[in-house]
Amino acid sequence: MINLELIKSISMLSPTKIVLVVIDGLGGLPSPDTGKTELESADTPNLDKLAAKGTCGLIDPVSPGITPGSTPGHLALFGYNPVSFNIGRGVLEAMGIDFDLQPNDIAARGNFCTVDETGLVTDRRAGRISTEKCTELCQLLAGLVIDKVKVLVSPVREHRFIAVFRGQGLIPDVSDSDPQQLGVAPMVITALCPEADRMAGIANQFIAQAKISLAERHPANMVLLRGFAKRPQFPTMGEVYKLKPAAIVSYPMYRGLAKLVGMTILE
Repeated sequence: MINLELIKSISMLSPTKIVLVVIDGLGGLPSPDTGKTELESADTPNLDKLAAKGTCGLIDPVSPGITPGSTPGHLALFGYNPVSFNIGRGVLEAMGIDFDLQPNDIAARGNFCTVDETGLVTDRRAGRISTEKCTELCQLLAGLVIDKVKVLVSPVREHRFIAVFRGQGLIPDVSDSDPQQLGVAPMVITALCPEADRMAGIANQFIAQAKISLAERHPANMVLLRGFAKRPQFPTMGEVYKLKPAAIVSYPMYRGLAKLVGMTILE
């Protein structure tokens, strides 16, 4: 991928307008009944017309053999190397709901989940509880102070929330508690460097407190955390490409990503 500093040095203002439509998650696998994917089975006259009149191709957003998530995939589409410009999901969710992240805040993406009587995860999304229920549960967990660190909890959508750890001397280099699979227990958060030991301990204490508070709240009787990060400073698309970028987007994670690269959100 071309260095952004090089692009910045050769880009110039232009009256040309560009519309980039991203249909995330459109890919699928063939149905055993029809042998076709959902897209192949669908009636798509407008997409067919665009494909016939346009130029089609394939790209590897990260590199061959790597299936990226939504965040690195979008960063690559916007011209940012997702390996160099790595960002935790927590910051994007926080920015997407217009949470006022402070420079030293560490944000994590959270799921309310379901665990059985032995502590094993049976549903990573707690049956996709309503946003209203998520808001109620977040109020149960908000305002904890652990080792002089305040934990701020805000709902995102359905089972998703953010946990923001606000205090001094916190390092975000910790592992996730989300095992990304069913039938296993949530993982203990560990420090990925010695300086992050305190952050790992605080996050584990928060999870332990959440387990107690949510014990009678089945199916949302536990939490999973992942994507711990501080807000990074990325060069904006305006700086790099000499564009005036804007985005029409609804889901918070995509709103956060658009804001991170300097797009104006059109409501």
